[in-house]
Amino acid sequence: MEVEFIEQASIELDDAIEYYNLQLLGLGDQFFEEVLNTLALILQYPEIWAKNTAHTRKAVLKKFPYVLIYTKYKNKVYILAVAHQHRKPEYWINRLQNFPQNL
Repeated sequence: MEVEFIEQASIELDDAIEYYNLQLLGLGDQFFEEVLNTLALILQYPEIWAKNTAHTRKAVLKKFPYVLIYTKYKNKVYILAVAHQHRKPEYWINRLQNFPQNL
């Protein structure tokens, strides 16, 4: 199984890494490492994470206030959002409207 970030989620990831690196040199790299560790767990156990909607799941990062919103489609995991837990909940929900056409 492989992972693919949709464009909006990829931008969110880059923005979060940049933000954390501006706060403290290397902190963005730590954030990215935690995202990679969480992705490895998602790939190993895609069904273990809590359902967020009928078609998505939410993997919570341990050290940073972020979640990875993802869905599984045709033996591939799609990351739909890299979402901060204390900001607008479900702002990303419209990304599902055209799934998988928007990938």
